[in-house]
Amino acid sequence: MSTSAVTPRRRAVLSRRSLWLAYATAGYNLLEGLVAIAAGAAASSAALVGFGLDSFVEVSSAAVLIWQFRSRVPEDRERLALRLIGLSFFALAAWVSVDALRSLVGGADAEASPVGIGLAVASLIVMPLLVAAKRRTGRELGSATVIADSTQTLLCTYLSAVLLVGLLLNALWGWSWADPLAAFVIAGVAVREGVQAWRGEHCDDCGPVGIAETDGRTSDCADNCCTDREV
Repeated sequence: MSTSAVTPRRRAVLSRRSLWLAYATAGYNLLEGLVAIAAGAAASSAALVGFGLDSFVEVSSAAVLIWQFRSRVPEDRERLALRLIGLSFFALAAWVSVDALRSLVGGADAEASPVGIGLAVASLIVMPLLVAAKRRTGRELGSATVIADSTQTLLCTYLSAVLLVGLLLNALWGWSWADPLAAFVIAGVAVREGVQAWRGEHCDDCGPVGIAETDGRTSDCADNCCTDREV
């Protein structure tokens, strides 16, 4: 990562890229959620239905990013956007935990779902690409919001892997307990990331410490996570 200041022109390019990545994330997750819920209903799969609802949480995170970067000065909305993303993490953790507990204590046995397996595989291909693009953009732009949103997308990738393993174990050996147990781990990670987003603690990723600003000042990103930085 370059230590040179980001020029206003480059910042504008990165802001537009962040916006289009958010649009792409929202569009894919909307389609993913609809397919997952339909497939889950057809197979009586709580995991698939939960995955579909998680996709809508991911849409909400992308919507927050769209709201921020449609502003003429996105940095002014950084702190509120981070807290909204934090709330989406908490909502995700709550849903995954409740759904996993319900599956463990009394969920009906789900049928095999080839559509669900194919959807999980597709998400494991698409989501890492979005994560990488968001991380690169967020780090260069110095945006904690973009980094937080990339983490939300990364959690969706983990959930895709959990879903795939759960569906395969259920289809091959009938091990219906594997998916909800792994989902509890994902819920714990979601809570941690939600707390960090709420507090603005994504500084390790959002930009280098001490880089020169365009007016000659230096950034103390490690202290305020770029949320109070004037541009």
